[in-house]
Amino acid sequence: MNRRDFVKLTSALITANTIPLETFASPIKYALKTIQVTRTDSNFEREKLVRPFGFKGGYLTELWQTITKLETASGNSGIGLATQSVLYADADLFAAHSEAGGNALKYALTEQALQLVKQTPFSTPVELIQKIFPEAMRLGKQITGKQDLSPIFTYIALVSLDNAAWVLYTAENKFKNFDEMVPEPYKKALSARSNKIAIMYQVPYGMPTNDLKAAAQEGYFVFKIKSGAPGSQAEMLQKDMERLTLIHATLKNLRTDHTPNGKLIYTIDPNARYEKKETFQRYLDHAKKIGAFEQILFAEEPLNEKNDENVKDLGIAIAGDESVHDEASAIRRLEQGYGALVLKGIAKTLSFSMKVAKLAQERGVPCLCADLTVNPILVDWHKNLAARVTPFPGINMGLMETNGNMNYQNWKTMMGYNPAANASWNKVNNGVFELGKDFYDQSSGILQPSLHYQQVFTKTP
Repeated sequence: MNRRDFVKLTSALITANTIPLETFASPIKYALKTIQVTRTDSNFEREKLVRPFGFKGGYLTELWQTITKLETASGNSGIGLATQSVLYADADLFAAHSEAGGNALKYALTEQALQLVKQTPFSTPVELIQKIFPEAMRLGKQITGKQDLSPIFTYIALVSLDNAAWVLYTAENKFKNFDEMVPEPYKKALSARSNKIAIMYQVPYGMPTNDLKAAAQEGYFVFKIKSGAPGSQAEMLQKDMERLTLIHATLKNLRTDHTPNGKLIYTIDPNARYEKKETFQRYLDHAKKIGAFEQILFAEEPLNEKNDENVKDLGIAIAGDESVHDEASAIRRLEQGYGALVLKGIAKTLSFSMKVAKLAQERGVPCLCADLTVNPILVDWHKNLAARVTPFPGINMGLMETNGNMNYQNWKTMMGYNPAANASWNKVNNGVFELGKDFYDQSSGILQPSLHYQQVFTKTP
């Protein structure tokens, strides 16, 4: 039965008073097709970085871009992308292997997960990821030989197939845009319509101060400072404090039109390198001493995931990131005083991120979208989340990080793979992406086919 016939039938039954009206308050969720993937394919491209990219006490020199294709017997197909980052996913695993070796392990997991997809019928991608994740996690531990493997390693391995599933799901159900494809339980959480997204400008280890000044002069006003420097806890703290002193001395007298007091905004991202709250408190005390504290909007996941100290008394909002890998862990962090949640649809799947957004909306907690140094098309996927969650307090607009343009050697070439490369929402204006009706009508371009990535699967030897 197709959707049109279904709606006619239910209308007749309701008119005859045989079924309560409230049963069909949202009839479309009962009309979703059951999708059975019959064929899968995948490949990857290696993209070099401009310079070694440091965080979590390690350095990346390249990022693999995974491309996945799902097809059904009806002839519909979906292509999805992912950017692999073993360092973000599991720093211990990254350190235990060569960079290429760690990436190969992650790609092997993606390949294995595709076999699970062919065995798993689904009505929405959220359902698909929920069904296959436990087995994918088991396979990840088997492939890597690491029994304490971070769930994020598995999530990143699933991103390309999750995105492909969303494109396929949209085609199978004849949805026209992102808003139609959002399943009913998550629509309220993704109902905002920001007209701007503030860009978090990333400041990695060792970035020259001249680059910071240039960014501020271009209009960037939110600076994401990578901390958690390599070394022991004492060495890390000392380096982080020295780095903050240098950054603040560079930026403290610069001004922006985007904030009430005209001052620039800092966010701090130690990537869970601090083992104790007391150590991070010393970092914040130093920020107060040099006059930088009042400009810190929040810190992303400063503490080790195993740390269960309450952070409500730190004086700034703390956002859960790496430690948020299921709804229970998100709730745990909120109960520990965390005041924001990081959405990483480009690292933990769009499907899981919708669940986190829903949980945050129900509890009145703001969300931001953080990057994984992803490719241009994935930046557009992430804009759809950043634009639709409640505007972030203090700036009253969406908030997201994107740093690929400063880190990839071939960013301009990669931008050419994006069918929406020249769209208005891809132009940075005074530190923000400006979003108009076309952005929402066209879903940031994510449902438009990319010729480059289509050709990955059509080239012959």
